[in-house]
Amino acid sequence: MLALIVGQGRLPEILAEQTRAAGKTPLVCGYASAPDRLSPELTFHLEGLGGLVRKLRRRGVTEICMAGGITRPKLRLRRLDFATLLLVPRLLRALGKGDDGALRELIALFEENGMTVRGAHEILPELLPDPGVLTRARPDKNEEKDAARGEEIVAAMGVADVGQACVVARRQALAIEAMPGTDWMLSSLKGTRSGLPEGGLLFKAPKPGQDRRVDLPTIGPDTIRAAAEAGLRGVVIEAGGVMLLDRAEAVAAADAAGLFLWVRPKGG
Repeated sequence: MLALIVGQGRLPEILAEQTRAAGKTPLVCGYASAPDRLSPELTFHLEGLGGLVRKLRRRGVTEICMAGGITRPKLRLRRLDFATLLLVPRLLRALGKGDDGALRELIALFEENGMTVRGAHEILPELLPDPGVLTRARPDKNEEKDAARGEEIVAAMGVADVGQACVVARRQALAIEAMPGTDWMLSSLKGTRSGLPEGGLLFKAPKPGQDRRVDLPTIGPDTIRAAAEAGLRGVVIEAGGVMLLDRAEAVAAADAAGLFLWVRPKGG
C-alpha cells in the first residue's frame, strides 16, 4: 500500500489525482499545513511522527512518497505523543542539520520500519520531461553561456545546502534562491533591474549529492509567469533533475510571454 505524505503546493494534488485515476487508492497523510482540498485521511504534526509511523504499519503501508512544501517545524515538547517521545534525541539532531540532513533522517526512520521511500517522479515518470527546448522561443549563444554559469552557481550553493535556483544575466548572478523559495526570489527582481543586465534566465537544478526521492525541485505555470514578470527571457531546468508540473499549461504560458523553456542536460 502506498501512503502519500503531503505538504503544500500543486505536486501533492497531482500525485493524488493521478494515482487515483490509475485505479489506486493511496493513503493521504497531511502534514499540519497540507491543503484541505486533498482530504487527507490522516493528519499529523512533528510531535506525532512516531504515532504516524505506527498507524502506517498497522494499515499495511509498504511504500511512502513525500511531496509538497512545509515550513521547517519547531519541536513542541508538550505536544509529544508517547511513540514520538522515544524519538526526541533523533529529531533534535535532525532539526539541527540542513534540509538535506533532516530529510535523510526521515527517510531512514521510514525504512527502518519496513517502508520503501519512493520519489514522486518514480510514481509519475512523466513529471520529468525529456531534454530539449519545449517552446517556440529558443536560447541564443549568450543564454547558453548563462545556463552554464547558472549550473556552476547552483552547484556551489548546493554544497552549502542553500537553494536550488538562481537568476543569471550576462554570466552575472542577479539573485539566488534561499529559504523563501523561487517565487520570492523572482518577485524580488520586479522593479529593481536598474543598473543590472537586461533579460537573463532562471536556472534550476537539484543539489549535488541530493537524495532525489525527496525535495526534488519543481516548476510549473506560476514559475513561468513569475519569470516573465521579473523581466527574464527564459527558464532552464536540469534534465532528469527538475519536475515540470502541468506541462501543457506551463509551455503555453511561456509561449504567450515569449520565454524559452529549456530542459538542459547536465553539463550542457
